[in-house]
Amino acid sequence: MSIDGQLPPKTRLLRAAAGLLAKSGGAAVSTRQITQLAGVTAPTLYHHFGDKEGLFDAVVAAGFEEYVARERDFAPSGEPLEDIRRMWDQHVHFGLKQPELYLVMFGNIRPESRPAVVADAEALMEEMLNKAAVAGQLAVPPKEAARSILAANVGVTLMLITEKAPERNLELSAMTRDAMIFAVSTEQARDSGPDSGKSPVVVAAIALNAALQASHSDQLSSSELKLFLEWLHRISTSSTS
Repeated sequence: MSIDGQLPPKTRLLRAAAGLLAKSGGAAVSTRQITQLAGVTAPTLYHHFGDKEGLFDAVVAAGFEEYVARERDFAPSGEPLEDIRRMWDQHVHFGLKQPELYLVMFGNIRPESRPAVVADAEALMEEMLNKAAVAGQLAVPPKEAARSILAANVGVTLMLITEKAPERNLELSAMTRDAMIFAVSTEQARDSGPDSGKSPVVVAAIALNAALQASHSDQLSSSELKLFLEWLHRISTSSTS
């Protein structure tokens, strides 16, 4: 790995840290390794980022900003589930175009430690799924749907990154994407038959819950709204038909 010496020192530090973290295999990355690769001195790192952990935080923050820009880089189609498909494809494209950065963001997972970037990515997907819920298209609450879809999205992307570029089967990504969206949508409930899917009452509760969360309604007091949302949540997460 080489870094263009004409780039600003701050940029070189960010690229050096991202590259070393991605290739570390979980091992510690030293300040000396980073500064040597970036072609700067340790005081330069401290000047821009405070310390090594500050630099690592900046690497993830910069990566997430680019990730968010890509996820939002299209005009909503008016079909929320179709937009989720496009978000999935953008996610995979981002990972394959910048695998080292992606591995820093989503690949360095430790047991019982939930990275903030994962929670933020789920919130971004939940925002779009909330629109699908309001439209009566979800058979599970948006938060649950977002966690399931993002988990599959990350898993597929990591798998594709490990494969040689000519051998990557992007059709597998599309198949997994459509299967996950089908699993959380009301299409699944309809196709499974009346005895196996979510009832219309549950779907309606999910839709109303999502609409109230998004509208910040002032027609109810805060305590009334809280109680109403709690009831809707119970119905939304009910497994009975």
